[in-house]
Amino acid sequence: MPKEQGSAPPVEADNPIISKDHPVLNKIEENYPHNIHPGLVPGISVEEQRFTYGTDRLVFSIAAVLILGFIAWGVISTDSLKSVSDAALSWVVANTGWLFTSLVSLVLVYMIFLGFSKYGRIPLGVDGEKPEYSKFSWIAMMFSAGMGIGLFFFGPYEPLTYFISPAPGTADPETREAMHRAMAQTIFHWGLHAWAVYALVGAAVAYGAYRRGRVPLMSSIFTSLFGKRQTEGIPGRLIDMFAIVATLFGTAASLGIGALQVGRGVEIVSGIGKLPNAGLIIIIAILSAAFVASAVSGIGRGIRWLSNINMTLAFALATFVFVAGPTLFLLNLVPASLTEYLSELLHMMSKGPSWGAESADFSATWTVFYWAWWISWSPFVGIFLARISRGRTIREYVMYVLVVPTVVCALAFSVFGGTSMWLRLNGADIGTDASPQDLFFNVLDQLPLAQLTPFLAMTCVAIFFVTSADSASVVMGILSQRGKANPDKKIIVFWGLAMMGIAVVMLLVGGNTALEGLQNLIIVSALPFALILILLMVAFTKDLHTDPLIIRRDFARQAIENAVRTGIDEHGDDFELIVKKAEDGHGAGAEFDSHHTEVTEWYQRHDEEGAPVDYDYKAGEYADGWVSEEHAAQNGDTEPEPGAPKDS
Repeated sequence: MPKEQGSAPPVEADNPIISKDHPVLNKIEENYPHNIHPGLVPGISVEEQRFTYGTDRLVFSIAAVLILGFIAWGVISTDSLKSVSDAALSWVVANTGWLFTSLVSLVLVYMIFLGFSKYGRIPLGVDGEKPEYSKFSWIAMMFSAGMGIGLFFFGPYEPLTYFISPAPGTADPETREAMHRAMAQTIFHWGLHAWAVYALVGAAVAYGAYRRGRVPLMSSIFTSLFGKRQTEGIPGRLIDMFAIVATLFGTAASLGIGALQVGRGVEIVSGIGKLPNAGLIIIIAILSAAFVASAVSGIGRGIRWLSNINMTLAFALATFVFVAGPTLFLLNLVPASLTEYLSELLHMMSKGPSWGAESADFSATWTVFYWAWWISWSPFVGIFLARISRGRTIREYVMYVLVVPTVVCALAFSVFGGTSMWLRLNGADIGTDASPQDLFFNVLDQLPLAQLTPFLAMTCVAIFFVTSADSASVVMGILSQRGKANPDKKIIVFWGLAMMGIAVVMLLVGGNTALEGLQNLIIVSALPFALILILLMVAFTKDLHTDPLIIRRDFARQAIENAVRTGIDEHGDDFELIVKKAEDGHGAGAEFDSHHTEVTEWYQRHDEEGAPVDYDYKAGEYADGWVSEEHAAQNGDTEPEPGAPKDS
């Protein structure tokens, strides 16, 4: 039987935010937390909350013991670690390679959906909050932390490798078709998929910390899914420990790659010959000391300053190669590479073991390695992105984080890789018989100013080393100190030294094929965190579904729909909209339970002991007079009010 016009809409039993206590059903009204409707909450920043920070001894101790044990194992019994890592790699690639491939594609689709759906208008901060950094600094910092060393290490090497040995079934070696397929394959590994993984973690952490008032931990993202007790208990701590381990291995791999390339530069400019492992270890130690110094100086001074400098230097070097190299050829290659990437994207996403043994080997060697590397980097790059993206809307965040680095990567790889392929086509003695760390310097040697450009290249690699590593050490400090925004210097130094130790072990394990050793350990360490990312998307969606802005949007759409239908029915063309109290069951929120804990519990304020405390949203004040240190500083108070949290 059709519903009568003007009758109350039915209450859907399967709606997750409609309960048996719905006020439409029993007419019982309750007070909202702090007397504010969940659709009117402007958001809560983590600084407004009364958390007590300090080292989480369980997370720090277990992660530290595991890492120190791994370092000791690598030093004492390198051969056994090599055999175990090889066996673990074989199992992971054979049995879970499909997981990495499917996951990164799913994450990309998910982030595009978020950016261009109704959720795109949600800010990563409280209503009306402005971004802290300019767009240039924002892009420079995200790019330096997220890519860095790889551009110079793999820039000329990876496209040339695919040019000489194309992906199975794509093109004949060293042809024009192979050249364009090589560029598309390279951008595929470094473009949208990589940055989608970073963007997911960054958006979820930023939303939780600056919109929902949670501590910026990986575990806190899952509050809506598992509840506060579980995320602050053993399950949440395990998530944070996995994030630390993944970050350590992923970043240590970058340090090892950077050391290899700086070491090769030292060999070339000094003419001292092949550096032994001891020389590489000394280089790692020097660069590690530099990134520890940068990390303890803070983002505003250290990382931002270095990131802006390095973006300028890297741009200058790429411009030099573009101008001094085959300029006209590159002008044609850049747009062709982007077009080839976009046209072949779906095909490249499908390539894997189902295409045969050769495709399986290629996928394991390159694609699965890259997906695992980006996943292992995602905790620290994500948390770092969250810190520098505060105040941006999800739509702006997704557009910039996905598109800008992808375009920059395409330009950089087209310049460096295109030049290396052009040189080989024109008879230069350049090829994959050289190691990746050699090839960039071989390319520079074919161009003018070959006596000077290696110094600029080494400077860029060294600064990329520092910016990536200090970002990671600060983030690991945050993860091990319950989300403390500015971790203790001793914690930062400890994790910096731990990364140095793992980089050294990786080089020892890899021996003459150090890159292979790095690849093995990255893929294995990234597996647990890949599973965490799947649950993260579910938890993040659950949070966004009940965001105040979404509640207001749904109310607005329903209110206008109701008003227009009623207006046309009662007055034809001549009606206007007014706001008044509707009869029960006829209002904009008739099917929405605004008292359900899912939409109210999160903005109830608590004191340091976890007890509920009242808060005046209009005045922005706690009932007991507590103010945050940030608020006290903004108002010129040298000391916060009694009861302000102190780090322990």
